[in-house]
Amino acid sequence: MSELLAPAGNIEALDAAIGEGADAVYLGLKSFNARLRTSNFAWNQFEAAVSSLHRQNKKIYVTVNTVSEERDLERLYRFLSYLNKIGPDGLIVQDLGVIRMCQEFFPNLELHGSTQMNVESAAGVNLLSKAGLKRVVVARELGLEEIKYIKSHTNAELEIFVHGALCVSESGLCLFSSFLGGKSANRGMCTQACRRFYTVDSESDGEKQGYYFSPCDLQLIEQIPDLMQLGVESFKIEGRMKSAEYVGSVVAAYRYLMDNWEKDKKGSLATAKRMLSTDFARAKTSYWYNFKTNEEGVEKAGSLILNPDQAGGTGIYLGKISLFEQASDQAKEKAREAAGPDANPEDYKITMVHLSGGSYDPEVGDSIRLHRQDDSGRVSHKVRTVTTDEKGRRFIDVPLGFKRGDSVYLLQTKAMSKRYPRVLPSDIGKYRQQPGAEVLPVLDLTPVAKNELSYFPEGLYIQVSTVSDLFQAISKNPVRVIVEFNSETRFDLLEKKTKLPISKKQIIISLDPYCPASKEEQLASDLNALIEDGYSTFVVNNIGHISMLRGKKVNMIGGPYLYTFNRWAASWFENQNIGAFITPLENSWDNLKMTWEENVRSRVLVTVYAYPALFRMRFRLPESYDFLYFKDKEETLFKVSSTVDGSVVMPEAPFSIADKVDMLNSDGFKRILLDFSRTKVTRQELKMISTSMIKKQPVPESSRFNWKNGFYSLEKMEIYKAMNEKAEAEKQAGISRSPSRGRGRADDQRKGGKGGRSKKWHK
Repeated sequence: MSELLAPAGNIEALDAAIGEGADAVYLGLKSFNARLRTSNFAWNQFEAAVSSLHRQNKKIYVTVNTVSEERDLERLYRFLSYLNKIGPDGLIVQDLGVIRMCQEFFPNLELHGSTQMNVESAAGVNLLSKAGLKRVVVARELGLEEIKYIKSHTNAELEIFVHGALCVSESGLCLFSSFLGGKSANRGMCTQACRRFYTVDSESDGEKQGYYFSPCDLQLIEQIPDLMQLGVESFKIEGRMKSAEYVGSVVAAYRYLMDNWEKDKKGSLATAKRMLSTDFARAKTSYWYNFKTNEEGVEKAGSLILNPDQAGGTGIYLGKISLFEQASDQAKEKAREAAGPDANPEDYKITMVHLSGGSYDPEVGDSIRLHRQDDSGRVSHKVRTVTTDEKGRRFIDVPLGFKRGDSVYLLQTKAMSKRYPRVLPSDIGKYRQQPGAEVLPVLDLTPVAKNELSYFPEGLYIQVSTVSDLFQAISKNPVRVIVEFNSETRFDLLEKKTKLPISKKQIIISLDPYCPASKEEQLASDLNALIEDGYSTFVVNNIGHISMLRGKKVNMIGGPYLYTFNRWAASWFENQNIGAFITPLENSWDNLKMTWEENVRSRVLVTVYAYPALFRMRFRLPESYDFLYFKDKEETLFKVSSTVDGSVVMPEAPFSIADKVDMLNSDGFKRILLDFSRTKVTRQELKMISTSMIKKQPVPESSRFNWKNGFYSLEKMEIYKAMNEKAEAEKQAGISRSPSRGRGRADDQRKGGKGGRSKKWHK
């Protein structure tokens, strides 16, 4: 019998999930999980939940599904030690460093591979299974036939998402949020760039606006019988940021169908679909599940998942905030009681607002979602107080931080709410365990042996996407050229047998980070053909690639999509016979130095120039998307490429630290990469980069990405806030001193050279 796995973003959602018959729940604690913006569980709440659920023969999984920087590792080690003592039923992990650490110190912790690990092939699942993982949450961009193929070629358990929000980008490969301000999706800080409002430069209509990359929600209720017959072990509902009412209604529908479809498939499916009719979220899609071939999906999936007229948010429109009034003491007390005794005071500060323009007046108990007019954020909220002023205008309570003109949507009505038995006991005072002060043992990466890296010489590397660009690239005399393996280069290298101007030993083949089951056998065959033709070095960007190349006489370089942000992750890859690495584009200078000590820096290739793939989509964009460029509300320009290999969104301005090459070399990083993937190589651009290197001047209008400031950090922001508050208080008190220079993380995040923001369309 398949497991029904439900989200528990808070205690109420936990009660709803179990009350409606979920077999298991997954939740996050206060760190190391991909939903840091939800409330998550306090230590004593989590410990009590484990104890209570185990008494009910239910399971509980903990999300540890973010990548960790080197500075996080001590805290991560203590967190894992704590979990080892509490004993949840499994950890959902992304970072290979977590796997390596658990192998070394906590072998009794059951590990599940997160969908953020970007696993969509039997080869990838099997590699993780051999590494000790019991279950893998496969990527969401897979079809029924692909799930069937993976299931028939592995003994590992499979978990799949069946309902809830989708990412437009391929699982685990989105860099957009990180690029906009260091709030990385791989660090649990996603700001949902795909849900934003963009202006496009349409060939047919000129400038127009819409939610061009906001995907529909997944709903696989009709596919559940087929998936159960395939033997899929776990069906996962997305929604750790959703209301308890949402969780309860969705769990109830899937529970009903799973329990009754064998007796009456048609009738039970109809009943389950009626139960889901109160889900006021985005339009629904089955996404990839009805396509028989990869080619069919690439051509048609975009029109099934994207609708630019669909608002980035969810729910029934209730209107815009038009008036404010101060909340009464009674209303504030109700909000405090609803938040619970362990809540942060900021979580229950409210004001009262009047809505205009909608057709429904929310009542106490209704769940709403507020959208800021500038598209900077969304917050879900349950209405606790409704008042009427002397003019008959209704006011409802909302969190602080919203303004006139912000939109409000209905997520769930009170009529849909139920009261569920509490999972946690009323007194959780006896649950007192917390992470301790354990010291993480030192891990040293393997020193480089003599001649070990003969395939990885010092010097300049250039990456290209076409053979014609290879010819242009060699004008700079790189020590190696990296050729992206795509449909076009496959034809040139394997079918046309294009004569190349340099030796095959000087060419490195870079494999696509998305490795779907429907292309697995073809890729394995292509790799064998490339090896037979004399290509011996490959950049692997997906763990499935490692499995395919294992045992062959080739060199493997860990690509930027394998996310080696810490030495424990690098050590795991070392154990897979990978001795060289391209650092992730999200990485910072400080973390790069901390991860790679001087005696192992010859293992690292640092990208100093690139057009980062911010969204990677497994489909062509719909025909109506007749634009190459689009811009956000801050006038930053982006471009999109759509081919038979899928679609990619990139910034118009490049990422560049070319002016830092001498510094990198002096610190032992003597392998540098110019990455022209998905863009044409020109003599003019090569000359501009050379000038930047020689004169140590930034490339004009370029971005630094996270190179200088690193990832956005809540801890840093609190420090900056405290510094500024202290300076302001001293100023008010008349104390003379220099003003605080602390400021927020994103002030100059995108800027390099003379700017970082394009103001015009580029034709």
